[in-house]
Amino acid sequence: MLFIENSLGGANRKGWIEVVCGSMFSGKTEELIRRLKRAKFAKQRVEIFKPQIDTRYSEEEVVSHDSNSIHSTPVTSSGNILLLASDVDVIGIDEAQFFDNNLVDVCNKLADQGIRVIVAGLDMDFKGKPFGPIPQIMACAEYVTKVHAICVKCGALAQNSHRLSDTDKLVVLGETDIYEPLCRSCFNKATNKK
Repeated sequence: MLFIENSLGGANRKGWIEVVCGSMFSGKTEELIRRLKRAKFAKQRVEIFKPQIDTRYSEEEVVSHDSNSIHSTPVTSSGNILLLASDVDVIGIDEAQFFDNNLVDVCNKLADQGIRVIVAGLDMDFKGKPFGPIPQIMACAEYVTKVHAICVKCGALAQNSHRLSDTDKLVVLGETDIYEPLCRSCFNKATNKK
């Protein structure tokens, strides 16, 4: 982390991709907001995008579970990010798992243009499977930070987002009323995996 923030700026600045991933309630959006606010404080030009379908807290802001927020531009597809991003130093993308797989190419194109791209999202879905474009972006990224929640059953580090409802739909927006963070062992028990 220290290297990332100390390598910003300079005439020879090159672009790169950072990924902040983990389960629900692990602080992904909080960390994204922290990095973007630091970039703004350093007088860097910052633009933030989120998927238009994510309206849980706000239609036009990225908001963490702790109610920290930063203004964002909601977009319907990853291609819109390329169209709307101009004259910036840093781009933040929240809830990246909800974007199409073209997000990988978008992030690489932006980084190739010299832009610092910070992507936050779930790395696994409610079944514990890789989610959306996040795994491919992680493979292309220079920096990956995996954050963890605390398991609500046993207090261990949690890496899974366990869905409490019975629906098999991949995307179900919700909070603690629908999801809970679980460690591997508690997740396996809850989903009857052996």
